[in-house]
Amino acid sequence: MQALLINGSKKFGNDGTRLNGTLQSVAKEFLESKGYKVLETIIDKGYTPQEELKKIVDSSLIIYQMPAWWMGEPWIVKKYIDEVYLSGVSILFANDGRSRADESLKYGSGGLARDKRVMLSVTWNAPKEAFTESNGFFEGVGVEGVYLHLRKAHEFCGMEWLPIFMCNDVVKNPQIERYISEYKAHLQRFC
Repeated sequence: MQALLINGSKKFGNDGTRLNGTLQSVAKEFLESKGYKVLETIIDKGYTPQEELKKIVDSSLIIYQMPAWWMGEPWIVKKYIDEVYLSGVSILFANDGRSRADESLKYGSGGLARDKRVMLSVTWNAPKEAFTESNGFFEGVGVEGVYLHLRKAHEFCGMEWLPIFMCNDVVKNPQIERYISEYKAHLQRFC
């Protein structure tokens, strides 16, 4: 079994990248203890789309580790997905799934990467209640609703989406030991 850990943090403003690096190390240690060969990419240090595509093809589990910037992933994560996944046409996906000859085939059903699972581990300064309360900032859609676009991008390729792990209050009230403990439990449950 092989896993790919993709670190999407970038030193910018007050984001020092340390917490995301710590959580990626937790995932690496956990997965190695379960017999995974673990590959890592730190997007901000550079990558080659074809090499990344090979890592994805060879991995059964992909975990993105990243902070939230302006209500979503840092731009370098989106750039990575755009460059790497587009180079995966006919490898990660055949087409959009539709066919003029068979109208029962629906958009988004052309994925070829059905043997892969993908998960996000995200760090937010926003408190958990901002996601869950109907009158909260995210209007009760939850973290899964905030990252629906990323779930759909990976499902387009046929990948199985695992529940997101989220750390909250990482600037205003950091609880590093609690985050580590909760992340290990999440990994145990879903990986």
